[in-house]
Amino acid sequence: MNRAFLQGFLPLALLASLASFSYARAVGANLELAVIAPAVAALLLAMLAERRMPYRAAWGRPQGDVATDLASTALLFALVDPLLKWLAPIAVLAALGGTPLAGMLAIFPTGWPFALQVVLAALLAEFGSYWSHRLHHTQPALWWLHALHHDSERLYALNNFRIHPLNYALNYLLGIVPLLVIGVPQEVMLGYFALSLPVLMTQHANLPLQNGWLNYIFSTNEVHRWHHSAKEGEGDSNFGRALVIWDQVFGTFRYHPQRNDPTRVGLYAGSRQSIFLPACCQ
Repeated sequence: MNRAFLQGFLPLALLASLASFSYARAVGANLELAVIAPAVAALLLAMLAERRMPYRAAWGRPQGDVATDLASTALLFALVDPLLKWLAPIAVLAALGGTPLAGMLAIFPTGWPFALQVVLAALLAEFGSYWSHRLHHTQPALWWLHALHHDSERLYALNNFRIHPLNYALNYLLGIVPLLVIGVPQEVMLGYFALSLPVLMTQHANLPLQNGWLNYIFSTNEVHRWHHSAKEGEGDSNFGRALVIWDQVFGTFRYHPQRNDPTRVGLYAGSRQSIFLPACCQ
């Protein structure tokens, strides 16, 4: 039972999300709700499973980090994300609306089959997110924001939402706003979210999931552990948001099927990660 659960959790979460979205699209139901509901279900199930079958027992014990993670989660979903979703289309419309540039930039191939549109939107969004994430690791001014996410010395489901609001806004600016500029339809963007959210909801889960070949496409929790490695040279890898396609392209993909276990997670000791860590996290 446990093995079937560990091997099937992510594939079933992905199938449930895509099936929910496809059905809602077919019958004209609320697409946003059809995307959010399976994602929340995957997160809650992962949090419950962490208690029964943790990847590391030590990661299941609070380290004074729960309050920070809960506050960050609340801020993200109650204020930051809704504000960005409201402001971004207005800003794009204000900047480009009614200008010749708007027509020139509306180049997204809306005539393609819907599934191909979703795949293209996913690749474009992940490209921007990849470089935003990578720059947050290589540029000291940006690392100052991103260090908060890496400060935790354990991985569990809520870690996914430990992020500085400005860090989240910059990710949104490079990953999502370009899709608005080139005219990606809203339902195509929601199709991308249906594909990516189940991965993100389980990306930091303290679960010994066995994702198999999915590890070479998606930024699963098995793959993402290496990104949080406290060993310099290991942690600067796997920058993809939900996909690792661009990590494969740019040579930053790291995954060891036979030794998929970083010794420690957190900030690099004595490196730029501690030098540029905000005072609140030292």
